[in-house]
Amino acid sequence: MKEVKIESTLYLFENTDALPAEVASLMQKAVEARDKAYAPYSNFNVGAAILLDNGVIITGSNQENASYPSGLCAERTAIYYAGSQYPEAKIIRMAISATSKRKPTSTPIPPCGACRQAISEYEIKQDKPIEIYFMGETGKVAKSNSLANLLPFIFDKSFL
Repeated sequence: MKEVKIESTLYLFENTDALPAEVASLMQKAVEARDKAYAPYSNFNVGAAILLDNGVIITGSNQENASYPSGLCAERTAIYYAGSQYPEAKIIRMAISATSKRKPTSTPIPPCGACRQAISEYEIKQDKPIEIYFMGETGKVAKSNSLANLLPFIFDKSFL
């Protein structure tokens, strides 16, 4: 047996004021999208904003349904819209903000597993890393230079 060690590198910013201006602006778009979430069951609102290489910004929020799991996460709402409307555009970066109506969210909240898999599909398709910034409602902001840091064992078309 051989041990394999996997490391991921993330960067932490103290708050949104510490972000570069263009990233802070994108995160603000994610917060605005988060405020449009439809989450009457989980009371957990998430917003995502994506910057494309053509300069277009796409936003999405989570949309729930009483028939779980029929809803859709903010990240996938945004990334699928970007893919359907701008299929040739590359995703430069994504900003994500999440909040709960039940308790404060002051630590970075990463994308769920299903969203990580969806983001990986686009990162592989475009053959270029996607910067991902994520936070709670307030507090620190985490940055990953690539989805591969958040999902080191990516399942992709090479296995099919």
